[in-house]
Amino acid sequence: MTFRTMMATAAALALLGLMPASAADSVLTAKVAGAQRAAESKARDGARHPAETLEFWGVKPGQTIIEVSPGGGYWAEILAPYAKDTKGHYIAATGRPDQKLPAKFEDAAAYGPIHYTVFNKDSGALGAPASADIVITARNIHNWMWVDGLADKAMKDFYAVLKPGGVLAIEEHRADPKPMVKDARDGYVSTQHVIDLAQKAGFKLEARSEINANAKDTKGHPFGVWTLPPSRRSSEANQPSPAGFDRANFDAIGESDRMTLRFRKPG
Repeated sequence: MTFRTMMATAAALALLGLMPASAADSVLTAKVAGAQRAAESKARDGARHPAETLEFWGVKPGQTIIEVSPGGGYWAEILAPYAKDTKGHYIAATGRPDQKLPAKFEDAAAYGPIHYTVFNKDSGALGAPASADIVITARNIHNWMWVDGLADKAMKDFYAVLKPGGVLAIEEHRADPKPMVKDARDGYVSTQHVIDLAQKAGFKLEARSEINANAKDTKGHPFGVWTLPPSRRSSEANQPSPAGFDRANFDAIGESDRMTLRFRKPG
């Protein structure tokens, strides 16, 4: 097989989604392994599977990527420099106009220009209509369910900012096969509830993945999902741990069992 044939075959397989991220997107692979990522972030990769998850979601060069509630920047450490090097745009949707990613993200040489927008119960549009290629939200939906109407507003906002054909990428703690508790107060959401929220806004479920499944997670933990790593909650505030509580048992489970979903805006 000639080099030209090999490259043509690789390109065709990449378009079909049949190649791993390492073969289809060398820049993404480099950013996952890169020195710009914190050691504590890389230590979680065995539970979070960043390359496989981003490939499944359809992250590609040159995209405008909005990450909602990026927290400490686990995904931003990968996505911001990836957007920089592929002539895309990374936008962090934080909860307040004055809320930014940690100070290290001000290093434009490492992370590129970080753009910001605001998402909360009173916020306006995330950006110009039909301006984003992909919206990513990881482990956030359960929080929005505690605020009346916020989960529905989120889906409407995401739908509005995405281009026709754009992707809504979701990772969330999964209640299944147990019933979801009211308002997901333990942090676990049923897959069907997430699908219903997205479809109500107009999205179409395109694919679901078991990349972030964890069969060890029995759910029903004394402090909900926050009993598990990385939160590792062992007691209520200013209270001792419950009698018989064994932290080692929950650490052995690892991070939660999670759904990984890809929705698409029609068009």
